[in-house]
Amino acid sequence: MMEEVNEATSVLSVYGHTIKVTEALQDGDPLTFIIVSQKLSGTGEYHVDRTYDDFEWLQQHLYAQEDVPGIQGVIFPPLPVRPQANASAKVMKQLGFLGLGEWQPYCKALETFLRQVAAHCILSKNKAMEVFLTSIDPPGRQKVKRNIFNRLSQAVEELRKEGHKDVDEFFQTERDHNLVLTGHARTAVEKFLDVALTEQKIAVACGHFAAALQICVENGDDPEKRAFSRVCAKLSEVFDSIKKNMMSVAVNDMNTLGLGLDLDWRYQEAEREMLFRRTCKLVELENARKNVERAKPAKKSAMEEVKKAAEGEFEQICKVAKQEIVKLNQERVGMVQKSLTQWCEQQLQTAREGADIFNQHLQAFKAMA
Repeated sequence: MMEEVNEATSVLSVYGHTIKVTEALQDGDPLTFIIVSQKLSGTGEYHVDRTYDDFEWLQQHLYAQEDVPGIQGVIFPPLPVRPQANASAKVMKQLGFLGLGEWQPYCKALETFLRQVAAHCILSKNKAMEVFLTSIDPPGRQKVKRNIFNRLSQAVEELRKEGHKDVDEFFQTERDHNLVLTGHARTAVEKFLDVALTEQKIAVACGHFAAALQICVENGDDPEKRAFSRVCAKLSEVFDSIKKNMMSVAVNDMNTLGLGLDLDWRYQEAEREMLFRRTCKLVELENARKNVERAKPAKKSAMEEVKKAAEGEFEQICKVAKQEIVKLNQERVGMVQKSLTQWCEQQLQTAREGADIFNQHLQAFKAMA
């Protein structure tokens, strides 16, 4: 088991951009993910296997850095929801494109999560990240101490603070925009997921029809039956090609634009959570100021100290939050653009391959005339 991790400053011994989640292995109940990263020393690679529990362990250690100034202003890279085979409709809405039972896009999502943590100027310094990527042993299963993020996310009474008026126009505008963008991003994922699922259904239907046409193929001496069988056999090949082509289109949708839209939606959710944490701190600061005004002379000095500490903490959170928001707004454009470009390139290649195959079928039909 790994040693207890101290949230001390550390430098990763791997190149963050080389981190890859190469495959998912089903060995018993939990899935095991193989993670490969290149050593900074240039002497080789680290190969480790991790379960989803290990990813949660890492995430909790990232959350638990309460001693890091401004940590609550960080937009944490979103960890994909726990994978589930044969997910229900309700779980599918949570998983999005990651709930289709295809492990390649899920591995890609986990890989993106790790690379974004490794590239983050604050989160990459957490020793848990180094341990996660390089230790042969799996992370310890010890419970991570409850932290401010657990408390904020679980306190139902804090939800009323979401509508609290902000004192900073920048953050109020960002909260309003985020509310709209999160809804639109989720709708885009759901609609595009419907497209991919429909393409899969069409592919399955074509496969069934191709199999049904094979049933009509008969051997015999009757010239008409032989001619009919030839047509059925050839049509079966055509529909089998349509099935493969449509399945390729669906896979392209999932692995490119689908993952891009899904990541954009989850980042909007992550920003919303950060903005909520900051709003809660704003309410705490306003309450501290009110307590100073109402405090009796004997307690006024103590209340002033509480207020001063709250102001310093809030100022640091706002500083980090503004940097995170600006960075996210710049990078999300590039992320979506990249996924759109990959989608177009993949679909264009699939269309060309499909056109070549269908042209071959057309020539075969002409030869039968």
